Amino acid sequence: MASCLTLKKSNCKNCYKCIRHCPVKSIRFSGNQAHVMEDDCVLCGSCVVVCPQNAKQIVDETEKVKILIQSGEPVYVSLAPSFAANYEGIGIRGMEAALKKLGFAGVEETALGATVVKREYERLLREEQRDIVISSCCHSVNLLIEKYFPEILPFLADVQSPMQAHCAAIKRAHPNARTVFIGPCVAKKDEAQRYSELVDGVLTFEELSAWMAQAGVVPAPVEEEQNDEGLARLFPTSGGILKTLTEHVPGYAYLVVDGMENVIEALQDIRQGRVHRCFIEMSACPGSCVNGPVMEHRKSLITSSLAVNTYAGEKDFPLEQPEAVLLRKDFANLTRKKDQPSPMELQKILKQMGKTKPEDELNCGTCGYNTCREKAVAIYQGKADVSMCLPFLKEQAEHFSDSMMRNTPIAMLVLSEDLEVQQLNLMAQKLLNIRYPGDVLGDQIVRILDPTPFVQVQRTGRDIRDQLVYLAEYDRYVEQTIFRNQETHNMLCILRDVTEREEDRLRKDDLKRQTAEVADQVVNKQMRIVQQIASLLGETAAETKIALTKLKESANDE
Repeated sequence: MASCLTLKKSNCKNCYKCIRHCPVKSIRFSGNQAHVMEDDCVLCGSCVVVCPQNAKQIVDETEKVKILIQSGEPVYVSLAPSFAANYEGIGIRGMEAALKKLGFAGVEETALGATVVKREYERLLREEQRDIVISSCCHSVNLLIEKYFPEILPFLADVQSPMQAHCAAIKRAHPNARTVFIGPCVAKKDEAQRYSELVDGVLTFEELSAWMAQAGVVPAPVEEEQNDEGLARLFPTSGGILKTLTEHVPGYAYLVVDGMENVIEALQDIRQGRVHRCFIEMSACPGSCVNGPVMEHRKSLITSSLAVNTYAGEKDFPLEQPEAVLLRKDFANLTRKKDQPSPMELQKILKQMGKTKPEDELNCGTCGYNTCREKAVAIYQGKADVSMCLPFLKEQAEHFSDSMMRNTPIAMLVLSEDLEVQQLNLMAQKLLNIRYPGDVLGDQIVRILDPTPFVQVQRTGRDIRDQLVYLAEYDRYVEQTIFRNQETHNMLCILRDVTEREEDRLRKDDLKRQTAEVADQVVNKQMRIVQQIASLLGETAAETKIALTKLKESANDE
């Protein structure tokens, strides 16, 4: 059986909102994606409605229906009575005119099927005197009972839904016809697949409107014959089935339960034997079908209900009631046995989640599960993982951050947007001579450091990286890094103490300077000696030259 829901992975943002709203927790979280588990899903559509990123999408059958029309066989529409709220003011004749432009052979109201269904409910109560009868119109409720409350299957009315009854009537009237249901429900797509001999395709109101827009078809009101028929048009409203009943069998209570939480609670009461002699109209959607998950124009429940009430009649459609056997519907036990962890395995998982004692089990529900133990069971069953516990991750992150701040050999300070000290580590205390963190927390940074570079970073948005600064007050050299977190607007200051390196550099620089001075002195002294030697050598040479000249002259005279 084909899936009715798909996941658009690029849109799934790891928010767990669909898990929180899923009444049966049929969503498996893996690979940071939330996947619908078809075998467990009851197709209530909650995940589609609440997903903030439209990651859950309904499988569109528009192309399938177009192919049915192109096949040449007549295709008839069974139009859900909630159309009166979705296409308010149009009426069945106006919708028929619009849909025929798309190629449909005819359009009828599903309320015709609802009429024969409610009569069959009356017969069951009147003739069979069953202890409890639960209406079978809502396929999500049917799936819920089949998958999670199989012991209640005998109480579920084995009667076709209005969609099935109507489509079966169309096919009896037109033996070669194909049928397409159009309504506000995701679950009807699955119901059509399970009973494909009756229903050939299902479109949502959204799919129909998109198709009409693409084809340039605009539904418009068409004058209709005025009569007081159409009481069964009330079916999609809360208590609509009960409003259509023309007789109440004595000894029975007639109750309405809508919304999955209320339905599950009622089924639990029935399971525990607390309920007897009741006819219960059940609907998965709060307010029934007019508040369906894919009503295209989502109005208030009151507005939608009023639109349907206004369009409904006061009498039944004049229809011939089919034989009861033609309205029979079979259900199946679809429960799947799920492995449960032993107490020791459960405790092991809870420990992995950081839940080592009862007070650690916050049961906050942010992961999507009602309790920490329920989430631990889901982890055991492969539906969840430890990382989904936000308080645990927050605590882990804080421990890691505290450990890093506490043990790093670098001084770190966190400042608020107003340049107030919010956090500092032990190395910062030592470097800045702070005895207790409380002495400076909440104070302006100017109390312990020059605020100029912080103001500069805040004003320009440009970080300062490894800036060498001498902290005269503390007689320390540091490499200062300051950057601003654009999301939190906090500022982080990292001070790496390089005093020893800088003092060593200064000592080497001083030694170089002293060496250079000594070298200059030696060179200067040597130059003076050389000059003195040169001067003496010059006087001696001159005297020698004079003496030799005189000797030469004397020799020449002789």
